[in-house]
Amino acid sequence: MGDIVYRVHGGVSRETGERSMVEVPSIAVVAEARHPGDRVPLPRRENRELYQRDEWTCLYCGGRFDRRELSRDHIHPLSLGGVDRWENVATACRRCNRLKGGRTPEDARMPLLAVPYAPVHAEWMVLTGRNIRGDQMEILRAHLPRSSPLRRNTPRVA
Repeated sequence: MGDIVYRVHGGVSRETGERSMVEVPSIAVVAEARHPGDRVPLPRRENRELYQRDEWTCLYCGGRFDRRELSRDHIHPLSLGGVDRWENVATACRRCNRLKGGRTPEDARMPLLAVPYAPVHAEWMVLTGRNIRGDQMEILRAHLPRSSPLRRNTPRVA
């Protein structure tokens, strides 16, 4: 898959007298690697992928914001037993996050505009990839779930 980017030369065979060579394509399949359909854990410190998953939109008011104006909101607050997982976090503008406080969306009367989801591994690669080549993006797109919003809003390729 993809263009050959490296050629690794090995030793010379005693039997044939030929030198061994391995060609490495731009996308290589690695044994024991994650399957493109596997779900990924939520990143600890970085919210960029969360904001990108939610298209830089507050899932409470629907406004689109700059990174400085966004925050991670726990839908079911940690103080009420919620967990820090993709399905329990949403992008919120600072104003909405402050208004919601430590309440559930129902208690705060602030319904979510979309259902948060955990990205599969292929979606994660698209969310975190900063320099994805065209041939690589084609392969990643093939592994995106049909319901993925990234199918219609795939980031620009390098």
